Amino acid sequence: MAQYELLLPKMGESVAEATVIKWVKQPGDAIDLDDTILEIATDKVDSEVPSPVAGKLVKQLFQENDVAQVGDVIAIIETQGANDIKVEESIPAPSTPEEKAESIPGIAQLPAENKLPQPDFSTSERFYSPLVKNIAAQENISFSELNAIKGSGADGRLNKDDLLSYIANKNGGQQAVKTETQKEPIENKSAAAPVVAAMPNKTSTTSVSGGDEIIEMDRMRKLIADHMVMSKTTSPHVTSFVEADVTNMVLWRNKVKNNFEKRENEKITFTPIFVEAVAKAIKDFPMINVSVSGTQIIKKRDINIGMAAALPSGNLIVPVIRNADQLNLVGLTKAVNDLALRARNSKLKPDETQGGTFTLTNVGSFGNVMGTPIINQPQVAILAVGAIKKKPAVLETEHGDVIAIRHMMFLSLSYDHRVVDGSLGGMFVRRVADYLENWDFNREI
Repeated sequence: MAQYELLLPKMGESVAEATVIKWVKQPGDAIDLDDTILEIATDKVDSEVPSPVAGKLVKQLFQENDVAQVGDVIAIIETQGANDIKVEESIPAPSTPEEKAESIPGIAQLPAENKLPQPDFSTSERFYSPLVKNIAAQENISFSELNAIKGSGADGRLNKDDLLSYIANKNGGQQAVKTETQKEPIENKSAAAPVVAAMPNKTSTTSVSGGDEIIEMDRMRKLIADHMVMSKTTSPHVTSFVEADVTNMVLWRNKVKNNFEKRENEKITFTPIFVEAVAKAIKDFPMINVSVSGTQIIKKRDINIGMAAALPSGNLIVPVIRNADQLNLVGLTKAVNDLALRARNSKLKPDETQGGTFTLTNVGSFGNVMGTPIINQPQVAILAVGAIKKKPAVLETEHGDVIAIRHMMFLSLSYDHRVVDGSLGGMFVRRVADYLENWDFNREI
């Protein structure tokens, strides 16, 4: 009998870890080719891990709710064969530690002359994931020092969070980890700021009455909460508002929706119309389609528009329409409907929530007339569209001003005031409104 090491597969360009949410197979269970072994969750997206071999599950190396890194051995499968099999090709490793470290937030690049030789892990009895190894090399953590750090993973395994916490404590002088040769806490005497900010441990007291209910956040809600707090602490938010007369757009959709559904077998909503207007406005004002890295502004070539979608659980997910400016209205409609359907059914792939350059959220679907959305980092702007309401409005005609019933809607743009000034933010949201107001009632689709 041979033993096959099942690795956590690579699930997307920016996906480095996943949480084990359910083991479908238990030790001793027979496994056929492509059988689902376990269910995992990345940042907002749930996935299944199939078996590339047939055999019997021998051991689970992670428990439910444990976090595993891409490339970690997550299970041992007994197969019919002569030699042990390892699947290394599923995790193409960078050629140097520097290449990997560039993608790890909070890890500073160190001068080459200050680096210690990379530790030799070949003699270690303890397993270290490729990500942990590269962080250790980048931070000049010696092999003996690494071995002394207590891990919280299965069988005491050291994961990324353990190592980053150790680095934060080491540089900040808080809760330093003692090695065998150290008798005093490690302190950083340098006046420089720590590479990773250490969070103070605070004990909070919650007061509840007899009728209150304490509800633990689920995994997705915790991710959303962390992401929202991070966005507000990263970007100074400013919001600009515009009211748009979208009467022509509403009347046009009412005119074409039945024939469109019969022809395309798809319902046309207002969302693809909004996406088209946003894509056009981004081409007019490309500096809204950027991200920030330190003191550098990264101008994005592609226009990838995320559309915030509410899930039945009440949580939020943002699938991305890639190259939205290259799709016509039919293509946008099909993309919007497909992503929305699969989002509701938890069938999105990890990459389909990555790579967005701008986000659109429809607060009008909840009956709200306007909102002040939080920027979806690392983007610099997010547009909220409110409910379309019939309202009396003043119209200028050749015979004078008149009051008429019009379909009106508020648009609100939140933007990162570090790089988007009020003039750019205001002109951009006004341009989106112009495209919607000037909709061609006779447009063919």
